[in-house]
Amino acid sequence: MSEKSIIKGVVFDMDGLMFDTEHLTMDGWDYAAKELEFSIPKDIQLQVIGLAEKYTKRVFEEYFGEDFNFYETKRLRINYVTSYIEKNGIPIKKGLIELLDYLKANGYMIAVATSTNKERANFYFDKAGISGYLDAVVCGDMIENSKPEPDIYLKAGELIGIPPQECLALEDSPIGILSAYRAGMKPVMIPDLVQADHDTNRLLYAKLETLLDVIVLLSSKENS
Repeated sequence: MSEKSIIKGVVFDMDGLMFDTEHLTMDGWDYAAKELEFSIPKDIQLQVIGLAEKYTKRVFEEYFGEDFNFYETKRLRINYVTSYIEKNGIPIKKGLIELLDYLKANGYMIAVATSTNKERANFYFDKAGISGYLDAVVCGDMIENSKPEPDIYLKAGELIGIPPQECLALEDSPIGILSAYRAGMKPVMIPDLVQADHDTNRLLYAKLETLLDVIVLLSSKENS
């Protein structure tokens, strides 16, 4: 059986993969902390990239203590990011539109699996003008267990009607890669702020530099 018949769907992470929003998020954490007169170390911020809210809250509380005002800090962070995007637009990752065009033209099913909540994800998609490309979207508030658990990728595969083993999962973070791997998908990492360590590298189907390289990867499989 050829690789073309194996890969029939592509499932995207969102932040740091489709959109260059992880940098914005870190700026937002810094802004929130300054407003509340404390600071959040960069290593803590990097540690929560790709995590669902409940796990992020746990990381912050383990570092700052159980009395840490997580929800107010998060609210200020979100306000900062939203204001930036309203003013400047959503920063799109290199190759996103070209890849989406390629996938549509070649009959691949397209889904998004993001730990971000549905309202915010739709805000991003509308700002980027890409909603029409997407066959399914699964957000962190639509399932019980988000990344690094496999549920979100399993749900995405179910919604597009493609078995996990026939889907590429595009991710920028080790946490997302673990989620996709646990779901049985083919994890492809395009690193953003966090690089793959040895354990993550062992899980990868491929590691690429940009979304444009996904076109090259799929084209090579189609012609093999």
